[in-house]
Amino acid sequence: MLTVLLIFFILGSFAGVLAGLLGVGGGLVIVPMINYTFELRGMSGEYTHYMALATSLATIMFTSVSSFAAHHRKKAVIWPIVKSITPGILIGTFFGSKLAVHIPVEALKLVFIAFLLYVGTNMFLNMKPKASRPVPGFVGNSLAGAVIGLVSSFVGIGGGSLSVPYLTWCNVSIHNAIGTSAAIGFPIAMAGAAGYAAGGMGIEGMPGPHLGFIYLPALLGIGLASICTAPLGVRLAHKLPVPTLKKFFACLLFAMAGQMLYKTLL
Repeated sequence: MLTVLLIFFILGSFAGVLAGLLGVGGGLVIVPMINYTFELRGMSGEYTHYMALATSLATIMFTSVSSFAAHHRKKAVIWPIVKSITPGILIGTFFGSKLAVHIPVEALKLVFIAFLLYVGTNMFLNMKPKASRPVPGFVGNSLAGAVIGLVSSFVGIGGGSLSVPYLTWCNVSIHNAIGTSAAIGFPIAMAGAAGYAAGGMGIEGMPGPHLGFIYLPALLGIGLASICTAPLGVRLAHKLPVPTLKKFFACLLFAMAGQMLYKTLL
């Protein structure tokens, strides 16, 4: 068990830096690594992938708080946007996590992959949105939040790969988009983890110890490590020039799209 906790601690350290640097929860690396750890320990079954998704979202609660607190100290979180987008996020994420174990998500993943490639290309080439495009009001942000939450719950991410592009599309600066996205990740993670925890209650045959679909050793190791390293990622984000930061984020989107496409076509 100590070896497993060490693996999760190292994974959490990397995820924390990624969260602070790019405003994402680290699900891109957390989900496949939890699955890989399950395989190493001979822990297989029809529910292990859902456990990886659930645990990823649960760890992002800790990562997000550490990350957005550090961004807030640099005045990079736009709290009115967080407040208006959160209701949709909570609804979309909670119901998405409840639905995820009942429906095939291959078609959704392919649409999401296409979106990641499109946004990543725009960011890498530094294409500018229309200067007249503002952040929408409460209703528009809530609808956007519902979509972000729904997709995030299906693929076990904190939503940064959707919320950062959405905010930059609305002419929010990249540093503020990353800081605000880090704060948005908390309600996504909270609602998603709650949905998976409730959905996994009473199901037998899952490796323990667990709370619903949440695998507690991974939550402990990854959560503690990410709290410590997220502020380091924040400091890096505010030192990097905007074009470089956009290219970093574009590469993250390309990596996520490639990984998801590989898993989908297997």
